[in-house]
Amino acid sequence: MTTSRDLFLVSIDMSTGRPVERGDLSLALAGAEVIDLMDARAVMVEEDRLVPGDRPATTDRLLAEAAASLVRQEPYETVADWLWRRGRGLAAGYLADLEAEGQITRDRHRRWKVFRTSRTVLTDSPARRLAASRWAADEPVLAALAAAVGIRDGRTGDDDGWTEDTSGTVSDAVETVLTEVEDAVAELVAERQRRVWRREEAAEENRRRGY
Repeated sequence: MTTSRDLFLVSIDMSTGRPVERGDLSLALAGAEVIDLMDARAVMVEEDRLVPGDRPATTDRLLAEAAASLVRQEPYETVADWLWRRGRGLAAGYLADLEAEGQITRDRHRRWKVFRTSRTVLTDSPARRLAASRWAADEPVLAALAAAVGIRDGRTGDDDGWTEDTSGTVSDAVETVLTEVEDAVAELVAERQRRVWRREEAAEENRRRGY
């Protein structure tokens, strides 16, 4: 299993509070893929850029796809640019893959908060148990990625971010990725809030005009 798959499974199993936003999760999954690729020596993070290495030997379709999509020409791609490019619709890709593998099934009585129109439930699989074990162990990278999308379960600190809990326990390269994920999610949250404000302002203007 990979950090990206574990994060996706945790997002279903542990999101008991406010709904996990699909876009937020997609950004975090793209960040998790970078960390998985670093573990496979398929990419290095130099300053804020992704320097590709050898293609990893992996049977994970999405991770292989991620490795194949790395920019291999200088000056290479920044971590932030990767998150926005690779992250577009990525949560839906993980849902489709895990459903095809039988890790996720449809249930008429349960509804996953990320895809509010889809009723989904995790099967009792080794993958789910491994992800739950990492989560129970408070593994710092998984905890930080989950915290970035609002999954805290009382263990990852307050809303000030992941830094207090993971600083000093991960490499500088991983820290760079986690920071970029947090910044990207914050930017997306802010953009959603601006859209809400614009709709509210337009509705108020229409009320004043008697529409």
